[in-house]
Amino acid sequence: MPVVSITLLPGYAAETQHRLVNRLAQAVRSVIDTPEAGTTVFVNEVSTYRRDGKVFSQGRAAFPVASDLVQSFLQAFQDGDLAQAQTHVHADFQIGLPGGVRVHSLHDMRQWAEQRFERLTKRYDHLEESWQGDATVVFGHGHLDGTWRHGAPFEGIRFIDRMEVRAGLITRQDMWADLAEQGQA
Repeated sequence: MPVVSITLLPGYAAETQHRLVNRLAQAVRSVIDTPEAGTTVFVNEVSTYRRDGKVFSQGRAAFPVASDLVQSFLQAFQDGDLAQAQTHVHADFQIGLPGGVRVHSLHDMRQWAEQRFERLTKRYDHLEESWQGDATVVFGHGHLDGTWRHGAPFEGIRFIDRMEVRAGLITRQDMWADLAEQGQA
């Protein structure tokens, strides 16, 4: 049964330590066939250490929970608060929209949507995270409700969003939806 030990400098909040041990346990279990009850991860704290000729006595800042950041971004965007939504994205933010359209700003994404929809609401059924190198990838899936530009209502169109979060900011969002299945693209 795997036992993982983490050594941290003091100052990390209990919530950050809990996230860290849970994610390490998940990583171990994704590689080793071991039951949840057989995986142990614990934290040791040291008061100071030396590396590369420098002495350190405090750890670095923790990143926000990526799915919480994404939810906050999505709510601000849906509420029409582009200024607040912008605080969640990187300066080089990229967006991939249905139909293979690529844009690089929230304003352009809003314009793309306004050409197709009079009103659009995303209902997220689930958000899940995966980790790829220094990025956390957040997948969200659910259903679109709203009104087409020509006035006809719609509901229940499936969609998936994939967002990459690096260093606490969203760097990329890709969206897929069954818009063509509804006779609209």
